[in-house]
Amino acid sequence: MLIPLFPLPSVFFPGEQVALHIFEERYKQLILDIKETTGTFGVPVYIEGSIVYGTELRLDKIIKTYDTGEMDIICIAVRSFKIISFYKTMGNKLYAGGEVYFLNYMDDSVASLRENVLRLILELYKLMGVSIVNLTKDNFDIYLLIHKIGLSLAQEYKLLQMTYESERLLFIKEHLINTIQVLEQVNQSKEMIGMNGHFKNFDPIDFKDFKL
Repeated sequence: MLIPLFPLPSVFFPGEQVALHIFEERYKQLILDIKETTGTFGVPVYIEGSIVYGTELRLDKIIKTYDTGEMDIICIAVRSFKIISFYKTMGNKLYAGGEVYFLNYMDDSVASLRENVLRLILELYKLMGVSIVNLTKDNFDIYLLIHKIGLSLAQEYKLLQMTYESERLLFIKEHLINTIQVLEQVNQSKEMIGMNGHFKNFDPIDFKDFKL
């Protein structure tokens, strides 16, 4: 399928709301074009000098149009794709385009794994001193929290390519465990640093079985 492309160094996941400021002439043209046609365009992830995988976005609304033609828009991420071929310009348009095929996601996760990941996220937020309101197993959507659990761009990009829910959750679980361990070590170090210059109360040593 041929779609307009708007490469960005960002990863978006299905269901995510995306706010964009459009200022380049080619992308002003892109938004005006899709507004009158399909309403969708692709955002391939620009990473390490290449674009292969990305996400289709649907234009939800144009919040503001400036005198310069610049726009503030809201989009909804729809589905992920892989680029088959890329064109620097799409026909006589200023913007790029490409042939893509859409990835089929398989929801093969089990409730216990989802609940485990949820528990780890709550533990992570507690360690960071961040409150998260009304997050339960019933309304838990990992994709709405992807950008808020300390993943790097490379990690998010790797997640985007995974087509099985269980694989994605296991990847996130491992990341959370590692991150929590690091934070715990940092907190312990902060406590140790805080003890410097203070009087220390040591437990008395029992020399009963002491040998020289």
